[in-house]
Amino acid sequence: MARPLSVIRTMSHRLRAPLAPNCGENGTHETMTKRSLSIFHKVWQMLPARLRRQFFARVTALAVPPVRPFPAILAHGIIIAGEFSRSSGLGEGARLMVKALRDMNIPCATWDIDRRVLEGNHTGPAAPLVMHVNAPMLPYAQLFMPRSLRTGRRIVGYWAWELEVVPQTWRPARRHVHEIWAPSHFTANALRTLGRKVRVVEHPLGLAGQQPSLRNRESFGLPEDCVIVLVSFSLSSSMVRKSPVESIRAFRNAFGDRQDRLLILKIGHTEHYSHDLGMIEELVKDVPNIRILTEDLTGPDRLALTACADIVLSLHRSEGFGLVVAEAMSLGRCVVATDWSATTEFLDLTCGLPVAYTLVPAHDPRGIWEMPETDWALPDIDSAAQALRRAADDPDLRARLGENAEKRIKARLNGETLMTAVRAIGVAG
Repeated sequence: MARPLSVIRTMSHRLRAPLAPNCGENGTHETMTKRSLSIFHKVWQMLPARLRRQFFARVTALAVPPVRPFPAILAHGIIIAGEFSRSSGLGEGARLMVKALRDMNIPCATWDIDRRVLEGNHTGPAAPLVMHVNAPMLPYAQLFMPRSLRTGRRIVGYWAWELEVVPQTWRPARRHVHEIWAPSHFTANALRTLGRKVRVVEHPLGLAGQQPSLRNRESFGLPEDCVIVLVSFSLSSSMVRKSPVESIRAFRNAFGDRQDRLLILKIGHTEHYSHDLGMIEELVKDVPNIRILTEDLTGPDRLALTACADIVLSLHRSEGFGLVVAEAMSLGRCVVATDWSATTEFLDLTCGLPVAYTLVPAHDPRGIWEMPETDWALPDIDSAAQALRRAADDPDLRARLGENAEKRIKARLNGETLMTAVRAIGVAG
């Protein structure tokens, strides 16, 4: 029987092969191929999304050979694979790790899973490979790697998940990593059920924090004479999980139409989620003190926008780490955030304003963050509104909490867990 990888590559080759002449009396080979693909696509789209995800995860996991036992031998340098050319949380995590490793004088090469290019390769032949690719996509990413990159070395999956239970689609990928790193204890506790060693390796924001650009309120078209509340999220991360509707309600309850209070909704990846964006636009279309910003910002410009805010609001249902919260704290911003999941590991009453919540069954219309008998947090609107009013009316409180927040990030997310993990897998530091 042919190996799954050989079958997939053969099918791929046939679909890309030059069109043969004289392929039928009433049509060409190209037409037949397009028709077959169209039918396949229609049938595929008719399947439930959950079934499609399970099928994809299992088939791609079968297409790549599993890892073989590999000891944590002394190695020179490390290779980081990830979404380096994407503005995503996983991409930002990979970039932060690379910067921190280089600040620690550890040789570090990078593999961009989109561009499929190895850069900065000053590492030894057995340098470990850390993949910032979540489990359902990890075997697929390995499928396009050179064999020399995914064999003969220790492979680590750097995975983030936002619920207390991981879905079945994550299980096939455990065969393709020797161990798992997680950005928080919250995520690590969920991933330990996969049967691989799990280490907590926090994003080293305190060590490798990035600098904002020089953009200010004027450059963003924002007024100088008001208190600005910023809600920043990507629609690709689930609108329900990020709770923009609750954020709007909390802001309206706190301030009504006050012109000296302004809510900015910085929304990313809107192009594929027009329905979600339309719903948010409908909610705020007649509200004078709420603005939507969908401009695609560079990393430094995104940080500059955060620095322009007086308050950063994150009424998330759940976070596997909470980069928006941690970045805001590192910039000395006053943060109001749901008091549940991974953000509680670095934000408390001494450095922010936690929001009360009620645990409810996790329900996501897209089906990604929806697990049987699994809960997440429903933020309390009154608690959030009270925190917003308190912070907006007290500049000294904002300054004190922001200063404490910046110190907390520098002390807590200082790269220590990264260095410990790197040494544990045999990389000299």
